Amino acid sequence: MNEFEQYDYSGVPSPCYVLEEALLRRNLALIKSVAERAGVEIILAFKAFALWRTFPIFREYIRCTTASSLSEARMAYEKFGTKAHTYAPVYTEAEFEQIALCSSHITFNSLTQYAKYAALAASKGISCGLRINPEFSDVETDLYNPCAPGSRLGVTADKLAALPEGIEGLHFHTLCESSSFDLERTLAVVEQRFGHLFPQIKWLNMGGGHLMTRADYDTEHLIATLQAFRRKYPHLQLILEPGSAFAWRTGVLLATVQDIVENHGVKTALLDVSFACHMPDCLEMPYKPAIVGATDVREGKPTYRMGGNSCLSGDFCGSWSFDRELCVGDRIVFEDMIHYTTVKTTMFNGISHPSIALRHTDGTLEMLRQFTCEDYFDRMD
Repeated sequence: MNEFEQYDYSGVPSPCYVLEEALLRRNLALIKSVAERAGVEIILAFKAFALWRTFPIFREYIRCTTASSLSEARMAYEKFGTKAHTYAPVYTEAEFEQIALCSSHITFNSLTQYAKYAALAASKGISCGLRINPEFSDVETDLYNPCAPGSRLGVTADKLAALPEGIEGLHFHTLCESSSFDLERTLAVVEQRFGHLFPQIKWLNMGGGHLMTRADYDTEHLIATLQAFRRKYPHLQLILEPGSAFAWRTGVLLATVQDIVENHGVKTALLDVSFACHMPDCLEMPYKPAIVGATDVREGKPTYRMGGNSCLSGDFCGSWSFDRELCVGDRIVFEDMIHYTTVKTTMFNGISHPSIALRHTDGTLEMLRQFTCEDYFDRMD
């Protein structure tokens, strides 16, 4: 039995994202342990998880968060209660001063952006950093590879003989749901290409993509890698800012079969959720989620493609096999649907948006948010 099969979703309204507090705390405890043993700071990246009503739980385990926009920076300051470590590919004059008020650290994507805002950042007492691009990454999907040729993200080594005055940190982000061995290889390249700059800085931000809560992740190797790096550069504060690791396998998206259609022998279960709107990584990555009680295709078993309820022709995913024929009204529980879902959903087609619920450790279900047509109207206003 996996972590989701133990829960009863019969009393949950459909459609609904359900976050399990017990699973969230399991991840948070592991992340806190890694941070303490490795002597580093691990902070939450809002781009993967931003359900701010759960922040009281997070504050029991971590101190800070990372933002990539004005809204996220304000969320850090106003909802989490601490100033953000902020990085964005580009800042605008209309927003930068307010971002600065909500940030303790700001990383700039280019030398020109730093030159433009350095004086204002310094006047606010902000620790400024520069994003570097080591031109090395093990990420295979180009959509998620920040070091692909021609990338707009970060400054390459050939442009950095020395750092501008006032830069206190360097930031790199090369990983995506990666292993500690991927980080180890990246660190070797970063050290080779940018190590001459380390004496000039106070902190090194290793970005996100450290999927330390995945079952097969080697946390002991991660800790050893970070400890070894700290011994070489004891003056550097090391920062990691994963997103997925915090919410990895902490909840589900509950859906219901509304119809079943067949075309050229392909049976599709039409649901009250949309892959395009509510599970976009299934189409972008692409990524096929697990379904509680289902398997990959098995000969001789009832097999279905899952279809979304938007009018996008490609709003489907699959296929899965079940122990019995599906019927209208059956519930479909998509596993691991909390990270990079609730933050990326859209209201395309104006289709009903799934509710968001938190199941506490005592078994009580708290509805964090239920959406109505007015939410769609307000967005289009």
